[in-house]
Amino acid sequence: MAAPKYPLEQLVRIKKRRLEEAERVLKQKKEELEKEKEKQKELEEARNETFRHKEDKMTKLRDEMDKGTTSDKIEIARDYIKVVDEELKQKEKKVEEQIKAVEAARERVEEARKDLIKKQQDIEKLNMHRKEWDKEMKALEEHEMAIETDEIGSAMHNIRKIKGNG
Repeated sequence: MAAPKYPLEQLVRIKKRRLEEAERVLKQKKEELEKEKEKQKELEEARNETFRHKEDKMTKLRDEMDKGTTSDKIEIARDYIKVVDEELKQKEKKVEEQIKAVEAARERVEEARKDLIKKQQDIEKLNMHRKEWDKEMKALEEHEMAIETDEIGSAMHNIRKIKGNG
């Protein structure tokens, strides 16, 4: 007697494919997060460089003022510092936007991770169901074998009984 085929085999294959897809998506989302973090690092470095440049120019302006330089040079230096300050504000805004992008990417990674866990649990449930089903099929097979053995034993007993009295 051939063992019956597991009725949910096709569902198991589908769930495994979905799990593999979820693993691929999680990996992709992690890579995207790393790219966003790297971009944030680059933007922060550019902002910090502009900040250091502004600080340098401020120090030079103070030195020039201490030396008693002309008001024209001071005005030119102040105008330049305003330009650098505006550039610094724009770079800071880019950094803040990138921080949001990193957080959004982090949330997408978390969603993908939760999806992966759910799909792993689905497969685990099916595996548990499969084990139970296998036990039931084995018990059923053993029960059928016992009935057959009983029937054979009973038939042999009847044959002996007939032969013995014949």
